[in-house]
Amino acid sequence: MSNRNEAVSSKKKLGAGARLKLLSYNIQVGIATTRPHHYLTKSWKHVLPHSNQYKNLDQIAKIIADYDIVGLQEVDGGSLRSDFINQTQYLAVQADFPYWYHQTNRRLGMIAQHSNGLLTNFDPTDIVEHKLPGPVPGRGAMMVKFGAESNQLVVVLLHLALGRRARMTQLQYISELVRTYEHIVVMGDMNCQPDSLEMQGLMDVTGLLAPACELNTFPSWNPSRKLDHILVSPSLIVENFEVVDAAYSDHLPISMDIVIPENISLVA
Repeated sequence: MSNRNEAVSSKKKLGAGARLKLLSYNIQVGIATTRPHHYLTKSWKHVLPHSNQYKNLDQIAKIIADYDIVGLQEVDGGSLRSDFINQTQYLAVQADFPYWYHQTNRRLGMIAQHSNGLLTNFDPTDIVEHKLPGPVPGRGAMMVKFGAESNQLVVVLLHLALGRRARMTQLQYISELVRTYEHIVVMGDMNCQPDSLEMQGLMDVTGLLAPACELNTFPSWNPSRKLDHILVSPSLIVENFEVVDAAYSDHLPISMDIVIPENISLVA
């Protein structure tokens, strides 16, 4: 599903040499898990709405508002646990993003609508949803293209499986998806470390680089694992990257600035 936030009237345009600010964030449906025991004591929030939900989402909106392209994982598409709001849309409105898109990958009736979300200041040329392979359905990727067809920036947003075998298959699928493009960003919760076999396989086949490979994002209260990643093609200049100190989920968001290559223009 895709939508434009008509309440936002400002226009933006970025061309070659400009900096594009990227952020990837697993928001755990707005649940602020900040201690291990919260997985037990707050588990009911995964099926029922809670009073702090909007407060947490509003705090997340303040964080993401400074970025140009935001990829979200573990977003609810509108069910009982999210008080029947589409969380991607809610964050787009609160953070003043003119364009928002979401991909629901696992539908559990009224209880949960597991989704990926995209918020962007720029109008994509094309968005294609992909269902990722695996023994358990419910994982997906969004392939988003910006700029003219002859020379595009391709951004892939994804959330990978928990099992290594499934992740291997999923990243092989992603490898085939992006290998013919020159300017590529792959970002999301990959549920694996950068030195894992599946990640190394992706980078070997595609030539993608992991500039932020030393940054820990999980768990948010004591980051010790590198599960969230932004990978880029060698054609893209990276100016800085960091993990954002924002404990409104069990993951921390990861951000990166890239320089827009020659002959690519992004327009609102």
